[in-house]
Amino acid sequence: MSSSTADPTALADLLRALPPRSQQLLALASQQWDRRRGLLVFAYGSLIWKPGFSALERWPAAVHGYHRALRLRSLVNRGSRTQPGLVLTLLSGGSCRGLLYRVAPAHSQQVLEALWAREMVVGSYDPRWLDCRTPAGSFKGLSFTLSRKSPGYVGAIADAELLHILRHAQGRYGSTLDYLARSVAGLREHGIHDHEMERQLALAMAHGLLPAGLQEAPVG
Repeated sequence: MSSSTADPTALADLLRALPPRSQQLLALASQQWDRRRGLLVFAYGSLIWKPGFSALERWPAAVHGYHRALRLRSLVNRGSRTQPGLVLTLLSGGSCRGLLYRVAPAHSQQVLEALWAREMVVGSYDPRWLDCRTPAGSFKGLSFTLSRKSPGYVGAIADAELLHILRHAQGRYGSTLDYLARSVAGLREHGIHDHEMERQLALAMAHGLLPAGLQEAPVG
């Protein structure tokens, strides 16, 4: 488990510091999952390469009606208010491949709260229970989506603007560039090649933004 789940006092402090909207959505999510089965989480970005919790089971999964996109403004985790960064979200339309985790029932509430402390710092996401198709069957999994009406939503980004963000955006967990590179690598490890993210990473590589070690990874 992550350090926030290992220290209940620290986690409680983080939850109390969340915006009212985040706290209200946490209370709602806590009522909406089958506690006998355990918490099911659909991962499409950083939760693939750094979940921060242990899972009893993990399956490749697909959701329909949403697609992955680097379109959520990050003012804390991967950027700042003076230089906003970007992180992934799920936007309506299309489909998305990722992973579905099942957390042990005994740890599920604690993991859910730790996810909120990590993902809902600003409260931009709209957490939803999505239909996830896996080799083991179809299940409702919690995931973090975004409305295009959200203040955190970023529309179409020109390549020049994206490059500026990748050069300069830094947050408490690191840079947007690092986030993009790690996300692409994490997806590749599970046989997932996201065309737009691969293009964005290739753009960063073409402009010399990545360390030499990362440039050795194949793109495409």
